[in-house]
Amino acid sequence: MTPPTDGSEPPAASRLRPPGLGLLLAEMRGIFELNASLMLAPLLMRAPRGDGHPVLTLPGFLASDLSMAPMRRYLKELGYDAHAWNMGRNTGGISRMRAALRDRLAEIHESCGRKVSIVGWSLGGVYARDLALQAPDMVRYVVTLGSPFANDVSATNATRLYEALSGEAVDGNPELRAAISGDLPVPTTSIYSRADGVVNWHTCLLRPSDTAENIEVYLASHVGLAVNPAALWAVADRLAQAEGQFSQFDRSGPFAIAYAPPEQAQSRPITRPRGPCAA
Repeated sequence: MTPPTDGSEPPAASRLRPPGLGLLLAEMRGIFELNASLMLAPLLMRAPRGDGHPVLTLPGFLASDLSMAPMRRYLKELGYDAHAWNMGRNTGGISRMRAALRDRLAEIHESCGRKVSIVGWSLGGVYARDLALQAPDMVRYVVTLGSPFANDVSATNATRLYEALSGEAVDGNPELRAAISGDLPVPTTSIYSRADGVVNWHTCLLRPSDTAENIEVYLASHVGLAVNPAALWAVADRLAQAEGQFSQFDRSGPFAIAYAPPEQAQSRPITRPRGPCAA
């Protein structure tokens, strides 16, 4: 049953479902994505160079800064000023974490004197979108990796654990949910995979516009998106754009075979969001 496209609440039978057990078990392939990035490091270093602006990396649910270390190392080697979030393990809480995240963003912005790009994996991407809404004057660009912010975001295999550890229900604060799932005041890219075994890929789709796009990476796992070579290349390419400028991602680079055509990646069934949950 196809979800409605008029923004109305779909009937119960059309609710999105979390990825199946087969995809969840296949998440173990994330280690191969990391190994592929290590082997393809010389090729990855051919990505566009950065201009030295600061980049804040935000980990996913239950992950720490260690999970984003390969991303930060890669961005630093390309010339960016990459920063960790420095808040330990991410145990969730969209509302609870808002003030601390904004303080961290302001600290980097003030110390560098430049707008900050934010790269968030999974729940970290939900945080990143919220930060762009809170402080667009401090945010330059937002890239999300497998982040469930749209449609029925309860369609993840981490919903119950998220609610238990964060103390927040996924159907709480509907105003904040709607804002995070909507258009952002800064350029943004959502990188996702239909082979994601943790979140339903429909929850990662933003509404394409002149400053927003979706990039689908074939066969990438959820846990491997932050280290997948094609995803790393896409992040570097997007961050290399001049401040205030945006052009659609060129899929003709060295990892062209790993990306879905843009017309396939731009399909988004719009439904009213049910609540921010992430992995």
